[in-house]
Amino acid sequence: MTLPPSGETDQAVAAARSASDRVAGRDVTGGLIPLQRRPRRGRGGLAQRAAFIAVANLIILIAAGVVGGVVMPLGMFGALAVMMLMAAVTLAIAFAPATPVPTPERIARSELKALPMQTARWLEAQRPSLPAPAVTLLDRLDQRLDTLGVQLAALDEDSPAAADVRRLVGEQLPDFVRDYQRVPVPLRGTPRNGRTPDQQLIDGLTVIEREIGEMSAQLAQGDLDTLETRSRFLEIKYQGE
Repeated sequence: MTLPPSGETDQAVAAARSASDRVAGRDVTGGLIPLQRRPRRGRGGLAQRAAFIAVANLIILIAAGVVGGVVMPLGMFGALAVMMLMAAVTLAIAFAPATPVPTPERIARSELKALPMQTARWLEAQRPSLPAPAVTLLDRLDQRLDTLGVQLAALDEDSPAAADVRRLVGEQLPDFVRDYQRVPVPLRGTPRNGRTPDQQLIDGLTVIEREIGEMSAQLAQGDLDTLETRSRFLEIKYQGE
């Protein structure tokens, strides 16, 4: 078997490593590639880590195949380098520390545009301590917070609407869930004043989910008005001509 020169092997390894870096969210200069949206749950779940590993190794194999089939044969050392790189990427992803969950105190200090994402990540971590009927509500809240996060990117931090969002999403929602979590588990299903703490949690989350939806509708109203005004302007200007 004819082995390629060491320089060619180094090029093959560099190409495979570059593909791995793109999967991990790094560019070739060591910086971070900006992502449109970061996954909220971090990288703690086994299924999610397995998916990252599969995608990363697939890209490494594709890159190695392209280099070996089009640029130059990899040879034995090149193939060994690819396998070592795949093993290193697998171990790095498998044992990477999970993204820490933000605390309510940190949520309250977050930038306005990051507030919905931080609150949603915190809520995701609270799922195991909440009753099963709350899961559907958390899913709806997650969607509401996603929409709100996009809208807040252009909202003035000092506006009254921003203060309302910060109060409800960054303070009242986490405080309400924590108040429920302080109730001893055996008492959460015990009626008090006609309702159990579990039911009070469901009712309260329902109100909060509805209020966030109304906030989004109010924030969207200005955009809808602008779109309607511009549409009428275009109709008058160009249809008249």
